[in-house]
Amino acid sequence: MADIPKEERSSNNRTLLVVGLILVLLSINGILLYMQRQAKNEVAQKEQEVQTKNAELEDQIKKFTALKSDFERQSQELQGMGMTNDSLEARIAAVNADLLQLRAFRASSFSVADQKKFRARASSLESIIRKKDEEIVRLKADNQQLFGENNDLKTKQNEMTDSLTNLKSTRQALAQKVTLASRLATSMLKINIITTKGKEKEDDKAEYRAKRVEKIKITYALNRNDVLEQGTKTVYLRLIEPDGATLTQGGGTMSIDGQEQPFTASQEILFTNSNTPYTFVFSKGAPYKEGKHIVELYSGGFQIGTANFVLK
Repeated sequence: MADIPKEERSSNNRTLLVVGLILVLLSINGILLYMQRQAKNEVAQKEQEVQTKNAELEDQIKKFTALKSDFERQSQELQGMGMTNDSLEARIAAVNADLLQLRAFRASSFSVADQKKFRARASSLESIIRKKDEEIVRLKADNQQLFGENNDLKTKQNEMTDSLTNLKSTRQALAQKVTLASRLATSMLKINIITTKGKEKEDDKAEYRAKRVEKIKITYALNRNDVLEQGTKTVYLRLIEPDGATLTQGGGTMSIDGQEQPFTASQEILFTNSNTPYTFVFSKGAPYKEGKHIVELYSGGFQIGTANFVLK
């Protein structure tokens, strides 16, 4: 084989070197492109993981916020029924602590283990809320039944109170009727004057001289009264002088309509329900005043008769 000239061999070597360099550069460029693509894929994957973790974290925060609201709602419902539950208050405090922990997480640090832990805890709390809601429904039904029974009892109590009030009113009205029916009342009331000479003046229409009057004689009879028990009764005399003052010498006070009133004299009579006349003789022991005098008789706390006479 003929020898290749030296210059030609040198040219060929350079060509081969250039081609080798080109191939090396192309290989390096391919490797760099591959590595760049791999890096982009890793970044994209990490970004996707961060987004997924962030979405999971936000979802857990929303879920625990909703759990807190449910526990607070249950607490308010129990308070509305007049009940308290310390375990609910403790769970609300625990959920608040969970929320603080979740909000302190960064998406990059929210590990799979953390995610599993909070998912399991949320599931457990949801189960507790469902059971508590069922319990509250039963309590509301029981309260509603008790409320209805209580209303029935109140209605019956009010009816009994009304009945007792009506009975009391009826008894009071009856007692008042009996009291009114048992009053004494005069069927006749006559006033005579006994003079200083011992003479009795029987003319009711006459006007007598005051200086000649020594005694006043009151004759009265009582109406029949089958309601009033027969027996001894006290009759009070009130002699009202012309100036309106009650003559009280030798008298005292009596109860009229619940108030103490003065009387002039009193006597005991035997009430026999027979229209028997009774006599009341009163001596003033001093000169009588001129003018109109009023005589009133009382018994049992009520006025039973009245009349008047005039002295000049």
